[in-house]
Amino acid sequence: MNDYLDLFISYLTVEKGLSANTRSAYSRDLTRYLDCLESSGRQKLSDIGPADIAAFMGTLQKRGIGPRSRSRCLSAIRMFHKFLMIENYTDSNPAAIIEAPRTLHKLPHFLDSREVDALFASCVGTGAEDLRDLAMLELLYATGLRVSELVNLKLREVNLDSGYLMTVGKGNKERLVPIGESARERAAAYLESVRPRLDPMRQNHYFFLSRLGRAMSRQAFWNIIKKRALMAAIRKNISPHTLRHSFATHLLENGADLRSVQIMLGHADLASTQIYTHVTRERLKRLHQEIHPRG
Repeated sequence: MNDYLDLFISYLTVEKGLSANTRSAYSRDLTRYLDCLESSGRQKLSDIGPADIAAFMGTLQKRGIGPRSRSRCLSAIRMFHKFLMIENYTDSNPAAIIEAPRTLHKLPHFLDSREVDALFASCVGTGAEDLRDLAMLELLYATGLRVSELVNLKLREVNLDSGYLMTVGKGNKERLVPIGESARERAAAYLESVRPRLDPMRQNHYFFLSRLGRAMSRQAFWNIIKKRALMAAIRKNISPHTLRHSFATHLLENGADLRSVQIMLGHADLASTQIYTHVTRERLKRLHQEIHPRG
């Protein structure tokens, strides 16, 4: 079975162009799935039926794995069996009739304008890390990039003169995103005063670097934003994605159209962007209740 998994992961890389993070998630889910099949005595593809997949999904639920994670796992299983059919390794897809778990749409957490200002104010100072952290936070909030897109940003992909950057998102899709004036100023200050000290030989092509002159990792930036939130006395459970949510929410609150926000976020489906309309509606409802005389 693991041989089929290796072929499938290669297919995701070459044919689908999925990111390393997505491939890793699919590999983990399918390894767990195949291990379960093996422990149940299923040694061949022809032995696998819908009841086996349903039993596996039930096992995940009993382990306390949430519906969103179970849905992702089922999606991986469906794609795996579909691949096996396409490549003529089997003639049926036992996962096709299995219903996905129902998931509740959780409203994304975001910061209000005062909290965003407080987060930026935590970077006040002339130290190298202060200037770099402020540039990263401002750029993230100004563009709505995913954290992986931010840390993988290359020097050649940022044009501060024109006020745009090019990023490669999910599915290796490129998109052009505008940069606001404030973020441009902070990024320019970082490039002029900080980055030359981190990479004096100009050998690294990544835009943001660690204090050791290496490419910034996702975990390192996660730690930075947690530290800055603590310094700003922000009590919310903040993550890099919180600024992406704040970017989208504030744009819609200030009159941006949904289609434009979708393009800037890099969402393939407009439905993914529509979650932010629920956020703005909930906020308007609360404002009405608090302010209106008969709210």
